[in-house]
Amino acid sequence: MPKSKRAKVVHLTKTQKKGKELTLRLYANTRECIPQYPYIYVFSVENMRNHYLKGVRAELASDSRVFFGKTRVMAKALGDSPSNEPHPSTSVLSAHLIGTCGLIFSHRDPPSLLSYFSAFHPHSYARAGTVSTRAFTLPSGLLYSRAGEIPISEDVPLPHSIEPTLRNLGVPTRLVKGRVELDDPFEVCKEGKVLGSGQTTLLKIFGIAMAEFRVEVRAWWVRETGEVEIPGGQEISSKDVTTRGVVEMDMSGEDGEFGGFDENDEG
Repeated sequence: MPKSKRAKVVHLTKTQKKGKELTLRLYANTRECIPQYPYIYVFSVENMRNHYLKGVRAELASDSRVFFGKTRVMAKALGDSPSNEPHPSTSVLSAHLIGTCGLIFSHRDPPSLLSYFSAFHPHSYARAGTVSTRAFTLPSGLLYSRAGEIPISEDVPLPHSIEPTLRNLGVPTRLVKGRVELDDPFEVCKEGKVLGSGQTTLLKIFGIAMAEFRVEVRAWWVRETGEVEIPGGQEISSKDVTTRGVVEMDMSGEDGEFGGFDENDEG
């Protein structure tokens, strides 16, 4: 009989996980880059957005390499103590790999990289849980696409098709001859208050960007001196650090595995 072409059920439990493979690759790539670049930077990200981080990667691609993965794996690659660090004082950087952060291996000196990041802070739409940076209120009357943020002569009325969405979000709008109107002003948010999902959706509809993507350099390692510096000019060596907050991971597992390491932990 011919082979059946009927759709078959594929059990996801039989699929192969790539977590271990990616973990080992991140560790190996981090170790490989250490002797190739004169500077290693630890950076943190505020209001993370993938497309902006891709822009940073593209900007630095000519002379740098960016890693944004599991922090515990990167910390292990840098060394968690002077006894197993691949180069002098690289283990000091491990103490700074906490939270939403990554590594930049670069030929750019600190003044150049700090200058780039100080000028790079594009705005984006806020997400639920973000603290509002300003108050925003919808004016009464005919609603425009920017709700008074720009002159009416440069704005256009909201399309009638969005009116049901506004009502579902709690805005008491009504349609008058195919136009969206408000009888009274409607307060969307107050300054300094935590935004909910409905508020962030309204802010996006009216083009109000309250989040700011920022990259902050926490510390950097200089291969020439073997020292770690932090913004402000202070130098730190391995002898100055007693506690790094790095999780111990046994590297003696079989087949190159990390003993005692949870590969599902995003770190």
